[in-house]
Amino acid sequence: MKKILVVDDAKVIRMIIRQILTRHGFEIAGEAGNGKEALEKYKELKPDAVTMDIVMPEVDGIQGLKEIIAFDKQAKVVMISAIDQRDALMESLRYGAVDYVVKPFEDDRMVSSLRNIFGESQKDAVSSGHEQ
Repeated sequence: MKKILVVDDAKVIRMIIRQILTRHGFEIAGEAGNGKEALEKYKELKPDAVTMDIVMPEVDGIQGLKEIIAFDKQAKVVMISAIDQRDALMESLRYGAVDYVVKPFEDDRMVSSLRNIFGESQKDAVSSGHEQ
């Protein structure tokens, strides 16, 4: 089971992402409310991937992404933000994010993004019993 670190300043969004991911067979390694906490949790928990909001207080998602990638060049970070943040999403890809999801997102988009970075298909999830 792949462990995911969920990073968003809004507790309700973290809860929604947590529910979506656990329902689809992912384990939540931990949560963080900004980019600074994200790096600390990343070092401590060593997750398989990170979902990271872009707009957050203290240290935003772009800076958090840069710091995680500087610490671990192989880090798998999926950025999350609103449609009006498209430029920031593109910037995050240049800094090493592996994908992005635009809010409001469908469950399937979030799940397929993570499955794709791990090389899993929908069929793999069904055969492993994680599909709901």
